[in-house]
Amino acid sequence: MKPVLLTLLIILLSPLSWSAPSRERAGNSSTPGAITGTIAFTDDDNNEIVFQDPFVRIIALYSPHVENLFAIGSGSSVIGIPRGTDYPPEALALPVFDYNGDPEYVIAADPDLVLIRPFIRRNSPDYVKKIENAGIPVVSLYCDNFEDFDTYILRLGMLSGKLPEAKEKLSVFHRELEDIHKRVESVQKKKSVFFESTETEVRTVTPTSLPAKAIEIAGGINAAPSVAPMSQGSSIARFGTEALLGIADNIDVYVVQQGAMNRTSGIEALKARPGFSAVKAVQNGNVLFISEKLISSVSFRYPEGVKILADFLYPVSK
Repeated sequence: MKPVLLTLLIILLSPLSWSAPSRERAGNSSTPGAITGTIAFTDDDNNEIVFQDPFVRIIALYSPHVENLFAIGSGSSVIGIPRGTDYPPEALALPVFDYNGDPEYVIAADPDLVLIRPFIRRNSPDYVKKIENAGIPVVSLYCDNFEDFDTYILRLGMLSGKLPEAKEKLSVFHRELEDIHKRVESVQKKKSVFFESTETEVRTVTPTSLPAKAIEIAGGINAAPSVAPMSQGSSIARFGTEALLGIADNIDVYVVQQGAMNRTSGIEALKARPGFSAVKAVQNGNVLFISEKLISSVSFRYPEGVKILADFLYPVSK
């Protein structure tokens, strides 16, 4: 679990496909914790991003961006959040923006940066274009697997002028995961885990996804290790009831992700599904219901979800 190192490109100003327009901002490169020199990287919509000063009026249109900006100490720079944000509590009083709505509300708020993810540009291209045409920088960031988490967080740190704080949070993040893994790595009999992402088609997760990595760190064995993503870049994979019942006798623990994609609640609801009473873990009551916010979301709460899983697999003796 070594952190992924992000190579920062320090360059002289040169013509790239995108650069921050000359807008009045409160911050400058002399601000404590800020980055000096010109910073450049390619965002997740494959646009070149180049800037000198940290951004200090940020509207984030993806909830994990909000959570992670607050986590690295950039909460004071966030001036807007997306609909559906529920964490952290101190962000909930901020104005709410909807990329399915009118971009003029974003423009009127006068941000110096709008953070999106690739899904937003694909599904609401006109909305994003109007913001960009107003001279407001738009940066697209997304992390759908564990190995990209460090890069994602460090980019947030660069954009908001909190790179040292981002590095420190990542150090703690990896140390917490190492501590969890050390507790379970000596377990002789590893348990087989099936992770259900959605009830529909009994979908699971891809091998590089955050939940799959959580199973590994927690000392489990992924019961569905060789599945393909439903679409390019997705962490969700089809599995199906028939395939599940084919390995029913080998599943020691059944994990149900709860959230917008999966509303299943309670072991009785699982047993009521056709054939599911044949799954060994369901028979024995070894079913864990866990919030998608803790095990599938790209946030610093991920170790909390991994610990819940590890403690369920291998309870700590009291």
